[in-house]
Amino acid sequence: MSSAAVDIAMIETVFTEHYGRAVASLIRVFGDVDIAEDAVQDAFATAVSRWPTAGLPPSPPGWIITTARNRAVDRLRRETAGHDKYAQAALLHERDEPVETEVVPDDRLRLIFTCCHPALAPATQVALTLRLLGGLSTAELARAFLVPESTMAQRITRAKGKIRDARIPYRVPAPAELPARLDSVLAVLYLIFTEGHTATSGEKLTRADLCAEAIRLTRVLVEILPGEPEVWGLLALMLLTDSRRAARTTPDGSLVPLPKQDRSQWNRAQIEEGQALVRKCLRHNAPGPYQLQAAINAVHADALDPAHTDWAQILRLYDHLSALAPGPIVALNRAVALAEVHGPRSALDVLDELNLQQHYLFHAIRADLFRRLDNHAEAAHAYDAAIDRTRNDAERAFLITQRDALGAPPGA
Repeated sequence: MSSAAVDIAMIETVFTEHYGRAVASLIRVFGDVDIAEDAVQDAFATAVSRWPTAGLPPSPPGWIITTARNRAVDRLRRETAGHDKYAQAALLHERDEPVETEVVPDDRLRLIFTCCHPALAPATQVALTLRLLGGLSTAELARAFLVPESTMAQRITRAKGKIRDARIPYRVPAPAELPARLDSVLAVLYLIFTEGHTATSGEKLTRADLCAEAIRLTRVLVEILPGEPEVWGLLALMLLTDSRRAARTTPDGSLVPLPKQDRSQWNRAQIEEGQALVRKCLRHNAPGPYQLQAAINAVHADALDPAHTDWAQILRLYDHLSALAPGPIVALNRAVALAEVHGPRSALDVLDELNLQQHYLFHAIRADLFRRLDNHAEAAHAYDAAIDRTRNDAERAFLITQRDALGAPPGA
């Protein structure tokens, strides 16, 4: 091991980058979700206690997987009765990694398809995969799904029990079965990306590792399902959204809203690839929700100056999206475009009909609309509500700055 100092931040980096790979690897070897997850968590707990003094191992992810496998074998030895089962556990530990020959060439992507088995409810599929692949905590998942933490904990527990009791196999579905699992898989990949784009909690606005992982896995999905325009659309949406990452924060990590971003910092290579995918989707003429969201972001990318943004076109795309995939979050985002085209009052009228009181962005948008109407008291009240509901430090700091700039006292 290296003698260089290792701090907790370095271990957290290893966790965010390699947790999903380690869990997926152990599930493939041992065939048990709980054993895999508990063993990987034990391995990281051991790393926290050892690495700061012993130093970083030559291959941190390899160390985690090896340590986790040892923990899993130890658990099997304790829990199994009979020599044959003991020998089987030892054999699992000692055997070489099998060569990957299946249609999905990645343990993590295979795990997504496994978690998206039809026996599990759609919301459970997404939550479980985010837990196992992204390492998100129960609290982070609860905020992402707008449900109480206790509800999310029960959902995760039931999902693991369902996999165990129904003996859902950890395998790649046959190629003919893959399209039927597609909606849930796309939802999983998109939620991994959105958690990376704007983290639900923590000091930093973004988690670049999760964005990169979601994009990588979506590229693999494009390769194995090359004729699915919604997969192209999701990849385009991710690329176009991620292209703005460098401009979304200042060097000290402060949030920069879209109208004030330095667009010269936007990643032109990602924009060009994303826009090419949007054009490919348009030629296919089978629009879906991800394709439409990608098209909206392509319109934003076309504007080198925020004043040149074609908000009328964006609103038309949101109208189409609302008809195709209606929902409160779509309506909330559409209200932003509506305010640009028809004014903030029309957007507030729409927001009054939405039941999103627990969603911080709902209050943040209301605050900005009231600010534009010079109603500082209502704006400050809405900012306070948004501040209370976000757990991301960068977002909270931005909202506090916006509220204080009104000149009205908090809660006025």
